[in-house]
This record gives sequence, C-alpha cells and structure tokens, in this order.
Amino acid sequence: MRGSPVVPALATAALLLPLLGAAPSAAVPPDAPPAPDRLQRAFAAAAAEYHVPQSVLLGVSYLQSRWDAHGGAPSVTGGYGPLHLTDARTALAGASHHGEGAEDPRGDDARPALHPAGGAAAQPAELPARLTTLPRAAELTGLSPEALRTDPAANVSGGAALLAAAQRELGEPLSADPADWYAAVARFSGAEDSATAAAYADDVYEVIRTGERRTTDAGQRVSLAARPDVAPDVSQLDDAGLRAASAAGTECPTSVSCEWVPAPYEEFGDGDYGNHDLGSRPASQRIRYIVVHDTEGTWNGVLNMVQDPTYVSWNYTLRSTDGHIAQHVKAEDVAWHAGNWYVNAGSIGLEHEGFLAEPDAWYTEAMYRSSARLVKYLAKKYDIPLDRQHVLGHDNVPGTTTATIPGMHTDPGPYWDWRHYFQLLGRPFEPTAGKKSALVTIRPDYDANRPVYTGCETAGEPCAAHGSSEVRLYSDHDVNAPLIKDIGLGSTPTTGVNDLSSRVSTGQQYAVADRWGDWTAIWYLGQKAWFHNPPKSPAAVPASGRVITPRKGLASVPVYGRAYPEKAAYPADVPAQAVSPLPYTLPAGQKYVVGEKVPGEYYYAVTFDEASHRVVTGKDQYYEIQYGHRVAFVRAADVTLSAAR
Repeated sequence: MRGSPVVPALATAALLLPLLGAAPSAAVPPDAPPAPDRLQRAFAAAAAEYHVPQSVLLGVSYLQSRWDAHGGAPSVTGGYGPLHLTDARTALAGASHHGEGAEDPRGDDARPALHPAGGAAAQPAELPARLTTLPRAAELTGLSPEALRTDPAANVSGGAALLAAAQRELGEPLSADPADWYAAVARFSGAEDSATAAAYADDVYEVIRTGERRTTDAGQRVSLAARPDVAPDVSQLDDAGLRAASAAGTECPTSVSCEWVPAPYEEFGDGDYGNHDLGSRPASQRIRYIVVHDTEGTWNGVLNMVQDPTYVSWNYTLRSTDGHIAQHVKAEDVAWHAGNWYVNAGSIGLEHEGFLAEPDAWYTEAMYRSSARLVKYLAKKYDIPLDRQHVLGHDNVPGTTTATIPGMHTDPGPYWDWRHYFQLLGRPFEPTAGKKSALVTIRPDYDANRPVYTGCETAGEPCAAHGSSEVRLYSDHDVNAPLIKDIGLGSTPTTGVNDLSSRVSTGQQYAVADRWGDWTAIWYLGQKAWFHNPPKSPAAVPASGRVITPRKGLASVPVYGRAYPEKAAYPADVPAQAVSPLPYTLPAGQKYVVGEKVPGEYYYAVTFDEASHRVVTGKDQYYEIQYGHRVAFVRAADVTLSAAR
C-alpha cells in the first residue's frame, strides 16, 4: 500500500527490476553497459514510490556522493552508494586494517598513522545512528543489505524510504513541495545535534536552488534542475528532537557546524611538553598558509589522538559523514602538523577524515563544502590568498633539509579533488592568458584523468582505476620515456601512489619550457619535464603571473625548504638556525612561478614557558616558488623577478 512506512518487498522488487537489471530482456545482451540515464530513472522511480520530491532525493544524494556509486566500495565512514547508506560494521569487517600492505602515506614528524590499529575491534560497541542507516533502509524496503550496498538503484530506493520515514516520524506530510522537507533532510544526516543537522540541510537546499548536472563515475548522466525560489521551513528543526550544540570557543563561520575539542598544552617531565606552542598570531607574524591533510584514520580515533599531549596537533578536524568540524588549536597558536617548522609557524592545518591510498573510501560533498566554507572564512580573516601556493596540500610542504626530504608526507594525495575544491572556494582555475602562454595552470578533468598508480593495497600492484587531480611527468614527449627523477628522494621514480617525484597537481602553476605536438614541457626540479596536453582533453590551461630566474651572471642559485633569517638577525639568547640549502638548484635560463615575497623569519619556541618565545625577523628576503610537486624558497637577492603571460 502506498504511503506505508514499510513497502512490501515484492512490490518494491517488482518496481525496481527494470532498473536493477535483475532480469535483462532477450533483446539486450546481459553484459551490455547500463543505459546512461538508468540512475536518473532510478531517482524518478524511488521518488514516486515513496512520495519524496525528486529534487530532495537528488539534492541529498549529491551532497553525499555527487551521485557516484564508487563501485560498491564503502566510504571512510562505511557509507555505500549514491545515498551513502551507512553500514559501518560490514565495512569494517571487510577491512581489518585500513591501508594494510600499502606504502606508508604519512612519513615525517615521527607521526604514526592516525587510524586506530585493529580496525573493527577498535570501534565502540554501539555505533552512532549516522553510521547505521543501511540496516534501517533494508527494513523499510524489504531489499537485501547486499543489494543496498552494491546496486545504485536499490541504494537510491533505500535513501528515499529513509527520507519518507523521517518525514512521517516528524509528523510532516509527504508533500510534493521540497520546502516542506527541511527537518527530514536534516535528520538524514544522522547528526545528533541541531547545528550539524542544519548545516547539512542548508547545503542540500543550496544544491536544490542552484541545480547540478554531471556524469558519474559509472558513466551515468544525472541532472537536477535549479529551483532558485525554494525556501525551506527551517523552523521544522525545532521539533526534531536534536540536542543543542555549543560552538563556544571556536573560530568558525556561522555557516558550518563547529565544536571546541581542545588539544592539550601540557608539560610532562624532563622539560618536554606538548602538543603545540602558544603564540600571538597574526600580531607576531603573518598566517600565510592553510595546509590540507587527510587523517588516515576515523573520527573517534583521530580526536583521541589530538587530545594526547605526547602526540602532535592540528587546528581543525573535519568529519566525512556530514562535514562537522572540531577545532583543537586557536589560530593565534602554532600547531605541530606540517613537518616543517617554518610552515607550521605561519599556517593553519586542517585534517579531513579519509585515506590517501583508498580512492573509494571517498570524501563526501558535505565535507568538501564544509571545508571550503572554513577556508574562505580563514582566508578572509587572515588575508591568505586563495591559490595553490597558499592553500597547500601536506604533499606540497617542502622538507627543511636534505635529510628530511624522503620522509615528507604525501597526503591528501592524488585523489583529493582540488579542481572541485577551488570551485567551492569561489576561485576556479580558469585560463588567464592566450594559447601560447609562458605559464600554465595544471587542470585536468578529474573524472576522466585516470593515471595508473600502484601500491594502494599491495606494493607494486595497480590501484583501482579512479579519477585524479594529478598529471604524470616524463623526461621526453613520450609515455615510454623515463619518469622525471627527484634527486632529493634518491630513488628511481615509480608510479607508486605516494611517489611524488614525477607528478604535478591541479592548480599548480609552472613556466613553459617547450612544446611538441600534444605535449607541453615545464621547468620542474631543475629539469625540463613533459606532460601530455592534447587540445581536446587538456591537462593544463594558459596562465599569466610572475616568475623568477637566476640573476645575470649566476649559473644557478640554491633552493631552500624554509625562509630563515641570516645569522646576524638573531639576538644573543636565541640560537641561530642554519640556512641549509636543499640538494636542488635553480639553473640559469629556467623560470619558476612566484607565490609571494616573504621575510626571513624564525619563531623561537622551545620551552613550555612562553615568556621565552619570540619571532626573529631578518633583512634577507625570499621568494616562495612552485619548484616541483612541493613549494620551495629562493633568496630574492639571487634572482630576477618578471611578469609572464
């Protein structure tokens, strides 16, 4: 009977058979690819069956997965399919240890991976409701958990059933008007507090208002027509039975859900302390960078670790399921997160729940949007430019000395969608020069760009094919040519998912060194590096900007991993820090894109008593440049600055 909270299994199965492909007709070969509108039709059928407005169902699904199915693989929080139906116990049982057998994705700081060892056994006996929606969907639809996990059409049906059930439980009618579903959408997030639920629902309705259209990872074309006039009844949430949450003490925009979970500043014997340093930024020194990390672990384990005074710290953690944020360290203080003290002293670190080497342990749209709002807020507050030389991945942070280069981290890795992230930041990567420009901005089509990576599960074995933000570099205009070598790593370059030696990332800018047919060469790590860049599917777009080259008369100039002051700048009671060049050089005739000019600066903070802390600023000036996959620094006195188009 239509309208019943539990639809009879046989009726539901009969409705979905044409979409599930359970009984292909004789006219269609069993191995034929699904019709490209199959998923769109599944949304229409499920919306009709459960009396949920199709725009609501599509909007919720877009926020969860951007309509992707991820090949039936679970997300970092155990969510499956386009509706991200969560079944955390099954997901954890299927993987006893995230990343087991993979190349180490984290590296330096003597910082262990953030996931709790032991997988499922490390989880609480009672999982939060946000992690157990799939069993409830199975009860409501009569469909098997296996179908809900692996078949996109069944998954969509399960999501529709959950939304309809939430609407009934709230005492609201199964209205055709999407504006009447605000509280049900908020409840779908699984959030236990009203602030998180409201932030999630607001994002869904923003998607409904603006509309969306894309081709999914399975080649399905899905669209949601814009409904700019939809104005949901937000007062519904008052009766949703969710607890009030406090954002007291946080530094977050009002458009996100945020809580204060402080990292401890504690002394624990022998003059040692943790897990951050007190400061007075930006009064004492500028905050220049925002560093994007992934956690390599799940929410609860990560929060336990950042509250350990003997561990390291970061400023914010973002939850995958709903984009909820926990702040741990104030912006005025210095968190220990980037493996480079110069960058730490001038940055804010954001950890995102996820796994670098598990491309289908995917980041949700909810987390991307929440992160983008936080970054826009921080960038405005601290005057941080929104570009890839100021919004860094941890994999863009340079080693401080030659010895530290091999151990530098590689997260968030090739599967973080920088192009989409910067669209959400309101700074899309667009062409800014003509076709034969002197600079390029790396910008492949994320979904279509699928380089071969290895080592996600087993060293040397191919990773699952997946969209990527990164483009591979060769020593000649030929895919059979050797990969570009990073002399700082001291190893033969590979296609390993954590091997950054021959890769560039979306949004990074480089000077053009040469062109040959469909290939473009850039200056990279002191070498001419080639990437395939055909006009019909370009990997980069023309750009303009500022570049540096060694000043006249110099055969090359040294490259640094930190911009420290000259020795004469240090007062007597502060030990002078070595200005150590990296093993790289910047040869004459080569050009590199400039981020900004910065002073030589060092934050002295080696004791628990902050009375001894001070900022040392020298007369030496540096340019931050995009040198390889990572940024680097050169002395301004060594180079000439010019404009390039």
